[in-house]
Amino acid sequence: MDLVEVAPNANPPVCKIIDFSKFRYEQDKRKKESEKKHKKGDLKEIRIRPHIGEHDYNVKLQQASKFLQEKHKVKVRLSFKGREIRYFDEGQKLIERFADALKEKGKIERSPFRERKSIIVVIAPM
Repeated sequence: MDLVEVAPNANPPVCKIIDFSKFRYEQDKRKKESEKKHKKGDLKEIRIRPHIGEHDYNVKLQQASKFLQEKHKVKVRLSFKGREIRYFDEGQKLIERFADALKEKGKIERSPFRERKSIIVVIAPM
């Protein structure tokens, strides 16, 4: 048995004589229980390619709008492979078109920027 200070901020501080290992176990259990209720997936990523078909584009757009309605941030990554980097201007236009289509449901948190062989834009919900 140990003397454990349970509430140090109380006036006067509260102490108990308890088994310290059992006390720590119960604290950890309460902490894990509270973490279960927190929303963890705050940022969702959608990957697209520069030569994407119109149907695939619309599907990705619907996914992004669904994520924004669920109050998640959306990170849209347009990645180039190999020699596709030649079409960087077309990719820039595509990602801007994607961001403009989502303006009603979210706002652009981070404007399109280049990171190695990809262009990224982050959109936050309204």
